[in-house]
Amino acid sequence: MTLILKDKQQMRRRQAGMTTLGLVILVAFLALIAFAGLRLTPVYLNYMKVAGVVNGVYEEFDGTGASRSSIRSSLARRFDIDSVGVIEAKDVAVTKVDGGHEVAAVYAHKTPFIANVSFVVDFEKRVLIRR
Repeated sequence: MTLILKDKQQMRRRQAGMTTLGLVILVAFLALIAFAGLRLTPVYLNYMKVAGVVNGVYEEFDGTGASRSSIRSSLARRFDIDSVGVIEAKDVAVTKVDGGHEVAAVYAHKTPFIANVSFVVDFEKRVLIRR
């Protein structure tokens, strides 16, 4: 009886750690997550450019009584300067609302991941430019 207990204790001591197959699966999973991060980083950096342009227009025109055409020309100029290629200035909606103009950049960015799997990320940045 003590021989059986002794064998079980020795087996428990030998079964420490991770198997090679478990390690390969873990590394593959972490690599997949890292690759997804690499594919999505430029998408979010482009969004930060678009948000910076919209915020810059807000800072430039808030409280100045700007017209739609001046807001649109400022958007186009800033998109050219910041090299925003995801959307164009004409894709940004500038609508007249009570108390000013609303500038809304709403778009979806699709980026490939692996084979026929892609990520689609929806972005929305809105500001209200008061008169």
